[in-house]
Amino acid sequence: MKLTIGETTVRPLSFTQAQFDRFAALSGDDNPIHVDPQFAARTRFGRTVAHGMFLYANIRRALGEIAPGASQAEQSLLFAAPTFTDEALQLCLTVVEATADGRIRVVTELLKDDGRFACQGEAVLQVGWPLGTASPAPAAPVESGLAWRGLAVGDSASLSRTYTAAGLAEYVDLVDETNPLFTDEAHARRVGLRGVALPGPLLGALFSCLLGTRLPGPGTNWLKQRLDIRAPAFPDDELTAHVQIVRLRPEKALVNLRTWIVAAGETVCDGEALVWVGDRKGAAAE
Repeated sequence: MKLTIGETTVRPLSFTQAQFDRFAALSGDDNPIHVDPQFAARTRFGRTVAHGMFLYANIRRALGEIAPGASQAEQSLLFAAPTFTDEALQLCLTVVEATADGRIRVVTELLKDDGRFACQGEAVLQVGWPLGTASPAPAAPVESGLAWRGLAVGDSASLSRTYTAAGLAEYVDLVDETNPLFTDEAHARRVGLRGVALPGPLLGALFSCLLGTRLPGPGTNWLKQRLDIRAPAFPDDELTAHVQIVRLRPEKALVNLRTWIVAAGETVCDGEALVWVGDRKGAAAE
């Protein structure tokens, strides 16, 4: 593999409502801003918008083209503007660093036709495994004594899910994934895994489901997410995802949350989220 620092690859993209619906069924995130045109029409967006993790899934698929077979250690995402169906998009990936120990840093940008960013972020890829060591997630500082619109600092929600081989196959088909870590059992075993791994967007989709359907709940708009993928997870693993409110900013209708996923008692993915709840469904008045 030869990478050129500063080189940018560009890929055109466009999405359909059917793809949004398929990702909702796969992830469990049926937040109405993604799948209910009537509800979405009453929000500030005016129509349905893409899931943040569906955008990340397309980014992850493209990362596999510039670094075939590489695993991913980190991804930051800023959802700067809504992504709608049938609009022309440009996915731009720029390699900014490649180190001797196999770590590759890539700026990830999804541009709308009008020049605005739909999504901005940065990925850290890793050639070879393991990419880290699973461990208990560190405790996040939590403000105390603040509640607003039915939400309170310290509130938490969790869900457990086991992705099947069929679920992974649906994901691979939906985004046309080609990375052999997710598609080729023999390759995965050759590099030391116990089978094909789950892509980061399927882990992040558990946060998407929690944020959009439970806490804060339907109508929540995801603004930022950081993912720290500590260890691989696999089909048939029982994954338990958690989100916890660590800060409320009523003046801006913003909520900060800690996010983490546990498998077999160890944290395989950690991170943090920022969401806007001005359109949150059923929220009590101030």
